[in-house]
Amino acid sequence: MSEIDVKKKIIIVSRSFFPQISPRSFRTTELVKEFSRLGHSVTLYTSKNNSSHIEFEKEYGVTIVDIGKPMFKEVNMNVNNKFLLLYKKLLRRGLLWLAEYPDIGLMFQMKKALKNVSGYDLLISIAAPHPVHWGTAWAWNKNKKIASTWIADCGDPYMGVPYEKYKKPFYFKWLEKSFCKNADYVAITNINMKQNYYSEFHNKIIEIPQGFQFDNINTNAIPDEKGVIKFAFAGTLMKDVRDPQKFLNYLTKINIPFKFKIYTKQTHLVEPYLKVLKDKIEISDYIPRDKLIAELSKMDFLVNFEYDPFTQSPSKLIDYYLTGRPILSLESKNFDEKLIDEFLKRDYSRKFELIDIQKYNIKNVAQKFLEHIK
Repeated sequence: MSEIDVKKKIIIVSRSFFPQISPRSFRTTELVKEFSRLGHSVTLYTSKNNSSHIEFEKEYGVTIVDIGKPMFKEVNMNVNNKFLLLYKKLLRRGLLWLAEYPDIGLMFQMKKALKNVSGYDLLISIAAPHPVHWGTAWAWNKNKKIASTWIADCGDPYMGVPYEKYKKPFYFKWLEKSFCKNADYVAITNINMKQNYYSEFHNKIIEIPQGFQFDNINTNAIPDEKGVIKFAFAGTLMKDVRDPQKFLNYLTKINIPFKFKIYTKQTHLVEPYLKVLKDKIEISDYIPRDKLIAELSKMDFLVNFEYDPFTQSPSKLIDYYLTGRPILSLESKNFDEKLIDEFLKRDYSRKFELIDIQKYNIKNVAQKFLEHIK
């Protein structure tokens, strides 16, 4: 029996978990499921929701430990006075920038929850938000380690995020360095993002892609290739980064019938086009991943807005791939209009292709974590 086949005691700490809908929640949830499927002992520290987590524990044979409710409340934006609303927006932004409020509370919660924990083979802390790492580092005791190996899993760095307009205050660098110093490894989903981390920790950085469950995916839909052409986007929209506005402007010039469905929470970038495009566009909130994949599989094609082809992690693109539908991948501000025209005519000869898809299979991703246990 190889070392990797020996059953391990694994502890995962994360703010994001089922039934939340976010890339970090999917990361945590799929790892918990896969480690359990492999027969390892899995303990998850998160904010426990008894209505859904008790059944999850029974189904997957894992233990979920409650770190408690959030320490700090969000700034209440439910006000009618426009001046008070402006004040609260500035207050919320200022508290977030200066103190990572309200998520800074997670640092204290993780410190308290992990204070007397030890004896595990593998600890995985999952961010964002990064106070999960900071609290884990605060609780880390070299003389009585929580686990023999700690992998700090990151979507992005905290201090070195390339697409943020405003740099973080300098004092947060000590918190970022604290977890990088104590962790055995810093896992990122794309090794090209290594350049955004402090160079003194580059030797600790490993690539472990986002993991996805490839089994039991409902993609039986057959698009109507003779009817109105339908396409969709699902995910986060960001002004000047993953920005749909130029694409939407181009769609206002298209005379053929079409239906563009958007699943996002960032509706403010799309709402100005609702009056012009009318019933040609539809906005929906996020829906559970399995239902989303089923809905996307009914489309003629899917739209991806690139923000940095060199470093971006293709978490959304994997779900797109699983639908079996062609992918139209565009830069937000500089794209080939002829490519859009081709897709609208159902010519997918220049569709986006994913390479080495199996490295994103959760079975292979889980093994990547296990391989690094000392």
